[in-house]
Amino acid sequence: MNWSISFEPLISWPLLALALVPLALLALVGLWFRQRGSVFRFIALVALAAALFNPVFLNEEREPLKSVVALVVDRSQSQDIGDRTKQTDEALAGLQQRLGRFKQFDVRVVEAGKSEAAEERTETRLFGALEGAFRDVPPSRIGGAIMITDGEVHDAPPGAPDFNAPLHALITGNDHEKDRRIRFENAPRFGLVGKPLDMTYRVISTENETGPVDVRVSVNGEQVAVEHATVGQAMPLQVTIPGAGRNIVELAIDREPGELTDTNNRAIALIDGIRENLRVLLVSGEPHAGERTWRNLLKSDASVDLVHFTILRPPEKQDGTPINELSLIAFPTRELFVEKIKDFDLIIFDRYQHRDVLPILYYDYISEYVEKGGALLIAAGPEYAGESSIARTPLMSALPAMPTGEVVDKAFYPRLTELGQRHPVTRGLDGSATEPPHWSRWFRTIGVQNPEGAVVMKGADNRPLLLLDRKGEGRVGMLLSDQGWLWARGFEGGGPHVQLYRRIAHWLMKEPELEEERLTADGRGMVLEIRRQTMADDPGPAQIITPSGKTLTVKLEKSEPGVFLGSVETSEIGLYQVANGDLTALAHVGPVNAPEFADVISTESRLKAPAEATGGSVRRLASSTALGSDVTLPSIVPVRSAGAASGNDWIGLRTTDDSVLKAVSRVPLFGGFLGLGLLLLAMGSMWYREGR
Repeated sequence: MNWSISFEPLISWPLLALALVPLALLALVGLWFRQRGSVFRFIALVALAAALFNPVFLNEEREPLKSVVALVVDRSQSQDIGDRTKQTDEALAGLQQRLGRFKQFDVRVVEAGKSEAAEERTETRLFGALEGAFRDVPPSRIGGAIMITDGEVHDAPPGAPDFNAPLHALITGNDHEKDRRIRFENAPRFGLVGKPLDMTYRVISTENETGPVDVRVSVNGEQVAVEHATVGQAMPLQVTIPGAGRNIVELAIDREPGELTDTNNRAIALIDGIRENLRVLLVSGEPHAGERTWRNLLKSDASVDLVHFTILRPPEKQDGTPINELSLIAFPTRELFVEKIKDFDLIIFDRYQHRDVLPILYYDYISEYVEKGGALLIAAGPEYAGESSIARTPLMSALPAMPTGEVVDKAFYPRLTELGQRHPVTRGLDGSATEPPHWSRWFRTIGVQNPEGAVVMKGADNRPLLLLDRKGEGRVGMLLSDQGWLWARGFEGGGPHVQLYRRIAHWLMKEPELEEERLTADGRGMVLEIRRQTMADDPGPAQIITPSGKTLTVKLEKSEPGVFLGSVETSEIGLYQVANGDLTALAHVGPVNAPEFADVISTESRLKAPAEATGGSVRRLASSTALGSDVTLPSIVPVRSAGAASGNDWIGLRTTDDSVLKAVSRVPLFGGFLGLGLLLLAMGSMWYREGR
């Protein structure tokens, strides 16, 4: 029960002052000059004022509110090390039992660090979770917070947190832990393919040890070197980026006896390989309608350096024009096909036929170039079927099909074969999904026999139109029509010539994304996504090895012809190994080299400043001599806001004075017959004294 007095005047306060102030002045003057009856007049005035002020006694019935106490539990991955999870569970159960004895506390348990979002797993953010627990609580009702953590908290403020209540931290782990880790000091995000890339790294030990240590260097899962590093010193590293696209450089050291964990004994760097400009040699035969189609396409590609020659005047042409009047340059055959042929990534013969321009021996050089890893594209026209065809030279060993001598002049729609619907060069070409395809017709096909490799497009009468083949370490493509320029000119709506030609060129130059058999994996948040390109009908399931060594199997579902996809939600941050058939891939899920694993030694230092700023404390759950998971919990004591909040073996939580009003009882002091009687008595006494 809470008693208080309140005034409920019968008239407004201005009128009340206007009436009583003059009377009060007169009564005080009478008292000052000691006039007869002045005391009784003053008493009567007081009685009148009391009646007008109408004082009321209020009796409030209130229900006290509870103080809100946040119990923040660290469930990040570093808490899975050693006995920390067991210590955390024992401490949580013990604290809940002890706090349950106090009716004045409203306990809110908040678990932090187990979010599935990768950006929320990068760091241990307990104070963000604590802020969420107190978001709907008035400052006067916050009783305090208790954190159960290993101390590796990455959002701890340098001073007091944003609430005026004790903060206590109970630290898991032991104070005699030791660990050794490796990290990249400098790791560029991009590197040129085939070129050395300079990096630096450091091996760090908690015991400030020095001395040599072996570091295994792997690129895309294959060990390439073993470096000899000195603990504590920044060490240089040089690696060669093997391919375009995402590359994973991994450093690893062996686990020491007694080391806390080997999770941070690896460091990962993701480097995007960038190719230097690809060099392409384009040799065009005599001018024709589509001569500039290949040139324009390759010149528009910023990643291609193009060298283009057109044979405008072959040696056998005799038209009587003096040599000094010809604006021509000699075709540098020896320089291109002998001295610098290895510098080219692709050679294209566009409607080229054998003439005396290129010595017969040089075709052997081109075949050898292909066998050793080069790329050759034949854009064939009628000359490929004639007597001067390059198929009648030593180049025939590198060609995927020999001409029959037939040139079919017949309108047709280029169509994808069943194989072409799965091949990455032709798969999903714009307009290929309809019948007939949504592009213009062509009108000429060059007949060939015994085609080798993959026939991915067909022409008139289902004849081969586009062949893709491998010869030794190199690749060869053959387009058996010279009508592609119709698409470029927009005839009958045109067609996807840019898309098709670019894919052909880049497949020949071994672009990884256009490989027929390819396995890739990538981490999206905490989801591992797998993509399998294959020419087979069913590649089977994918096998996954997690960072902790567990084995998973993921079924790959068909997404489109030649593409199978699979995904799996993960809970571990780190490097995953994916295998399907003979192919393997690596993928890193979660943040690279996350602070969560940068330093896994349990510590009291990070939470000491904010805890002491609130009057709280930081202490370990396990004693300094304990080697197991036994925990010692402090006693819990309710304290007032001005009292101490921690001691040697106890922690204090603040109680609140806030309450909820449930009912109010009113007792008028100058109302009813009692008030009327007192007022009449005062007036009568004044009148009696004045009458004498």
